[in-house]
Amino acid sequence: MNATLIFGGLIALMLTGMPISIALGLTVLTFLFTMTAVPIDTVALKLFTGIEKFEIMAIPFFILAGNFLTHGGVARRMIAFATSMVGHWHGGLGLGGVFACALFAAVSGSSPATVVAIGSVILPAMVAQGFPTRFGAGVITTSGALGILIPPSIVMVMYCVATSGMMVEGPDGTIVDAASVGEMFIAGVIPGIMLAGALALTTWYRAWKNDYPRLPKASWRERWQAFRQAIWGLLLIVIVMGGIYTGTFTPTEAAAMSAVYAFVIAVFVYKDMGLRDVPRVLLASANMSAMLLYIITNAVLFSFLLTHENIPQALGQWMVDSGLTWWMFLIAVNIILLMAGNFMEPSSIVLIMAPILFPVAVRLGIDPVHFGIMIIVNMEVGMCHPPVGLNLYVASGITKMGITELTIAVWPWLLTMLAFLVLVTYVPQISLFLPHLLGMR
Repeated sequence: MNATLIFGGLIALMLTGMPISIALGLTVLTFLFTMTAVPIDTVALKLFTGIEKFEIMAIPFFILAGNFLTHGGVARRMIAFATSMVGHWHGGLGLGGVFACALFAAVSGSSPATVVAIGSVILPAMVAQGFPTRFGAGVITTSGALGILIPPSIVMVMYCVATSGMMVEGPDGTIVDAASVGEMFIAGVIPGIMLAGALALTTWYRAWKNDYPRLPKASWRERWQAFRQAIWGLLLIVIVMGGIYTGTFTPTEAAAMSAVYAFVIAVFVYKDMGLRDVPRVLLASANMSAMLLYIITNAVLFSFLLTHENIPQALGQWMVDSGLTWWMFLIAVNIILLMAGNFMEPSSIVLIMAPILFPVAVRLGIDPVHFGIMIIVNMEVGMCHPPVGLNLYVASGITKMGITELTIAVWPWLLTMLAFLVLVTYVPQISLFLPHLLGMR
């Protein structure tokens, strides 16, 4: 009954067009003050302690790093390097766009930032070379989604924040703790590379089938020059992932390092950004960070309410008692998350759904890291289909295409992503191989 009231109230407020963060907070406060005896000072305390977590500090730093890289010429050099390597194949610029998105995703942590940075440079070049606008838009919109799967990823940090502190009893009676940010980052490497390869294969096949243009084959000298130009941006991948793996610094410290490094190469190495541009980048990063932190604050409060009412525990017990198997549960989770992607953006979905579904997944013997990667791939699909797919709106602004036309353009790549989602869901070794190999799980 309480669960019906809570979720009914939340959905009703969202249907009015109210921002998700305010709807979450208002739902919690209304229920607590009318249906429970929880004192108001507990709510105020939870608002502060909910975001008083070291991992959350990584979010504004990764956003800042992504903005410096977007405006600092790094994307342009990554595109030049990627196209020098694969541009002579069918759909050369399109393939270059996929691999450039993968490289930029490995330094930015954000899908919309990847679409803006790579798309604004490569889409006009593709149209000028004779590619249909729909083809270019489909490539960049879907490849940009790699930004939240290839580490570092802001959405991975949010998954860890949403489930942090949760210790759930597994099917064998052992206590299973939540995934750490470092584990999620390492786990995302192989799925990210595989999805980039699948999107590239789809791009190559469509270009080969329609005989789209190819670039002249670059010499090894030209490739070496492109690599030298891109090396400062590519080094950030080594610094972040290498530092986390070797234990030199935590993921949060890696985020701070990446922000400082991105500032230095954008302003002092590449010099595509002047010191007078820095305040504008800082303000844009602060705006984005404040929005996400406000959503996190209210989502933590919502999670507190669910825990207080024992809703995740009751849901888990009901599913176990009803004989639901792990593979049936994962089908249900995929359907729920894909449906949620029609109405909410990824950050909100992860912060609301992860605390509810995580205990059930652990009770059914599903590894928290595998479950997290599956959620992230679901979020990628959600970013590429209407009505609230963020990547669609960003790409629409670059290409000047309508959302309906853009939705038709992304379908071949979206089907590839859905097939990959099934693979990640039922082959947990894809997500768990590296963490197990490195002794992290």
